Amino acid sequence: MKSTRKLIKSVLVMAMAVAVLGASFQSATAAKNAPVRMIPEDFSALAQDASPAVVHIRVEKTVQGGEAAFRQFENQPFQGDDRYKEFFDHFFGGRNPHEFKQNGLGTGFIIDKDGFIVTNNHVVEDADKIKVVLKDKHEFDAKVVGRDPQTDLALIKIEANEDLPAVRLGNSGKLQVGEWVAAIGSPFGLEQTVTAGIVSAKGRVIGSGPYDDFIQTDASINPGNSGGPLINMNGEVVGINTAIIAAGQGIGFAIPIDLANNIIEQLKTNGEVTRGWLGITIQDLKGDLAEYYKLKDKSGVLVADVIPGDPADKAGIKPHDIIIDVNGEKVMTSRELTGTTAKLTVGDKAIITVMRDGNQKSFDVEVGKRPLILADAGTPRPEKETEFGFQVADLTPEMARRLDVADDKGVVVVGVNANSKAEKAGIQKGDLIKEVNRQDVESVGEFKKLIHAYKEGEGIDLLVKRMNAGYVVVHLA
Repeated sequence: MKSTRKLIKSVLVMAMAVAVLGASFQSATAAKNAPVRMIPEDFSALAQDASPAVVHIRVEKTVQGGEAAFRQFENQPFQGDDRYKEFFDHFFGGRNPHEFKQNGLGTGFIIDKDGFIVTNNHVVEDADKIKVVLKDKHEFDAKVVGRDPQTDLALIKIEANEDLPAVRLGNSGKLQVGEWVAAIGSPFGLEQTVTAGIVSAKGRVIGSGPYDDFIQTDASINPGNSGGPLINMNGEVVGINTAIIAAGQGIGFAIPIDLANNIIEQLKTNGEVTRGWLGITIQDLKGDLAEYYKLKDKSGVLVADVIPGDPADKAGIKPHDIIIDVNGEKVMTSRELTGTTAKLTVGDKAIITVMRDGNQKSFDVEVGKRPLILADAGTPRPEKETEFGFQVADLTPEMARRLDVADDKGVVVVGVNANSKAEKAGIQKGDLIKEVNRQDVESVGEFKKLIHAYKEGEGIDLLVKRMNAGYVVVHLA
């Protein structure tokens, strides 16, 4: 009897185990086969929560008209007709410039109850009047607190005599590509328009300035959305909608809120943005540069120029140094170095670590203030020619100024013959030749001696500094 009971008990336990396993398998199979929810069910709660703090901005600017405004009429059928000139001179006082009013629009969002509003610099730049319209249609005059053209951000303020609704700021660093976001703004003046899409990419560089680090999204963004918020599914602002590609569809760009936070705070406190400055021009180690400088990888940033008298020069940093570290933080690209430098406090000491001739060196640099305007460039005039089919000239102070370089050594390429060896190798007019096979070049005579020292068939490597490109290596056969 006892053995029978034990057998029955074992059978029951096994049956229960099989039942549990079967249920688990069915549940797992159902979960596997169930459709994955890809699209949020509803954006209405998000829109209702954020939209009261999103504002429509109308601006009025004074612009110069006159000759440019009438230039279109100079084509046929009026071209060359003196009566045309008499007509416009009589009715418009000639074609001298005249002032006229131009209206613009944009979007912004309130960041605190006191009425501070974030928008784009290009929305309010040079505005004579700024009107802010809230969701409830109340209108206020606004004043500019501060602007930062380099990141296209601006802070304006209204006086409402009441607590205003404000957005919640999120963390753009946590955004994932493919994550859903929504944009709220006034495209083409259509106030409180909500569009949705995903984060298409992060860290986009579109050539708008030195601090490009855009969020790309396919949430519909159009003229008038500028300055409006890009919002995550928690209802938090993660970006400021700023740019579109005119020929593209479904491609918009937003400034990450993590980048904007420090700028907004500086504008709120000081009315301007102060950035750190080392006094160098830099470039990434692309192409053959890493091999030329005998680096195992392409990490680090090449110092192309050092501006005399500026912080890096005073500290001892030299052209051709490879910056690998700032205050213990590794830098891999020129964009990273620019961003790291911008965050440094003016007047503080920064420890810059470089690689020089295969050796690691550190320098204490007193951080300066970044200037807003850089010098213009020009082109020199031709002088002497080489057997490779290009003309070179000694670098003079005037040429250095026109080429916008701080160098006082090297030879300038002032002409390249068509179909020559130089043209085929990629040498360009305006190139500044600094080295021949790793030997410094200080004059045309020295350059020719170095060129002639190599026998026919041997390779010649030229280290060239090229305007708007930095250092490149050109191989002459």
